[in-house]
Amino acid sequence: MSELRQEAEAMAEQFSDHLEVDPAEIESRLENLVDEYRVPLEEARRSVTNSYLDDAGLDRDELAPGGATRVQVADIDEDEQWVDLRVTLVDLWEPRSDSIAQVGLLGDESGTIKFVAFETSDLPVLSEGQSYALSNVVTDEYEGRYSVKLNRTTQITELDESIEVGDDADTVEGALVDIQSGSGLIKRCPEDDCTRVLQNGRCSEHGQVDGEFDLRIKGVLDDGETVTEVIFDREATERLTGMTLEEAKDLAMDALDTTVVAEEMADDVLGRYYRVTGPTFGRYVLVDEFEEPGPVDVESALIEARSI
Repeated sequence: MSELRQEAEAMAEQFSDHLEVDPAEIESRLENLVDEYRVPLEEARRSVTNSYLDDAGLDRDELAPGGATRVQVADIDEDEQWVDLRVTLVDLWEPRSDSIAQVGLLGDESGTIKFVAFETSDLPVLSEGQSYALSNVVTDEYEGRYSVKLNRTTQITELDESIEVGDDADTVEGALVDIQSGSGLIKRCPEDDCTRVLQNGRCSEHGQVDGEFDLRIKGVLDDGETVTEVIFDREATERLTGMTLEEAKDLAMDALDTTVVAEEMADDVLGRYYRVTGPTFGRYVLVDEFEEPGPVDVESALIEARSI
């Protein structure tokens, strides 16, 4: 059985509680996108799924499977999976959009993970410090960082027991020897449930959109023995470089070129020695905290470390 046929039958099964869809029809639509238009299979699947949902007046939340898999947060390593969790609500943050009811940090023994609950899901309000059993939440990912979305099918049960939260942070240090492509002033998809970085104005899920500006640095730390890739988000980037998002936008506008932002940042921070702390997702450490541990002769330190 071909990969497209397998994908089509899996999608038809997912639709089965709400729609009667012929797997052959799904396969034909996927084949048209993948083979004729060279659309990646993941994007083609999303496009076809959204098309059926729009036709039926449904949304993706209503496609929850009958039973999700119970996992710990550190085991979440795939996008768009349905999972069950037993967690404590560690922290709540201020939502950036009216469409978001709650956003914050959940944790269990294995570590922590961001969660989002949308207003349209009409769920009970969660309280900081309370432990919950959450059934049917959906995993999400961008830039190697995973989160979970609570939806209208999510079942929330308060637990009498307290779920202890483990520390999943790593601390690494080294000279910042490279700033990778995709750093500086970037644009993200403006859809409420999406934060993907745009490529040539296009989101891999939502197509051509008017993006929203953001800042980040994708860097490389080298301690002479180990090379570690790190990501500074907007807040960390502003603290690291002293350049705000508004200043970066003004700089790019004056130069009529967004690449000057990363270039100016590189001039300020390359070659300096940092100690950073944060969770590791994929190959990146996502920087929550950082410091310069003190005066360091970076070149001498690297030479000495590599000579051992």
